[in-house]
Amino acid sequence: MPTELSHDRAFILIRQSAFERTGLLRSAIDARYNLTDQEFRVEDGLVILGPLPSEDLVSQLIADLERDGLVYFDDFFELGGNWPDWLSVYIRGTKARRT
Repeated sequence: MPTELSHDRAFILIRQSAFERTGLLRSAIDARYNLTDQEFRVEDGLVILGPLPSEDLVSQLIADLERDGLVYFDDFFELGGNWPDWLSVYIRGTKARRT
């Protein structure tokens, strides 16, 4: 089932297979960014980080993910939450893509 994203906050979307391939752990992400259960979800082949508590975390999180071996756009993507409140955005991962 697709997941609705909030229009006013940033999200980082990571392919679950890429997250697992690099050996990242939720505990490490939680320790770095102090995310809640609602801010770290795994659904439909995606690891969804967000809504992030601050826009300031986005650039640091991207740098950390790249340092951990993930490739921007191929493995993860930042969705800025900068669309109008009258528009709903739903996401869902696909499993047929490159792993």
